[in-house]
Amino acid sequence: MTEFSPFPELPGYLIRRLQQIAVAAFVNRVAQAGVDITPVQYGAMVAIAQEPGIDQATLASRIAYDRVTIGGVVDRLCQKGYVVRTVNPDDRRARILRLTTTGAQTLERITPTVHDAQADILAGLAQAERDTFMQLLKKLTTRTE
Repeated sequence: MTEFSPFPELPGYLIRRLQQIAVAAFVNRVAQAGVDITPVQYGAMVAIAQEPGIDQATLASRIAYDRVTIGGVVDRLCQKGYVVRTVNPDDRRARILRLTTTGAQTLERITPTVHDAQADILAGLAQAERDTFMQLLKKLTTRTE
């Protein structure tokens, strides 16, 4: 019979569990600030702020989401009044994105809160452990196959 590893010791399980903890920390902090936004929506807004006029396909690539999913994310940001989507005059199939004034103000207002949520996620680690953990995360998430 195959011997199974204890489930809580598998890296995939622990990574998924940390993702749940990270999302909860983000959502709780941002909700306390009176804003209804997900981590993915925040990431999209940051990418749009950094590159006004970015198209949806490039946005999907920048934040590591597929094109279909990013369409829904952008739809919700438009509904909330944070983003405006227009047809690219150079390529009528493409949609370009910009933050609205409300979107830019909201992003500016909640960014310190998002930073607080990141600190919450790492709160159980000493500073040296945080530094090592971040180095390892970057190494694992930027490696090429």
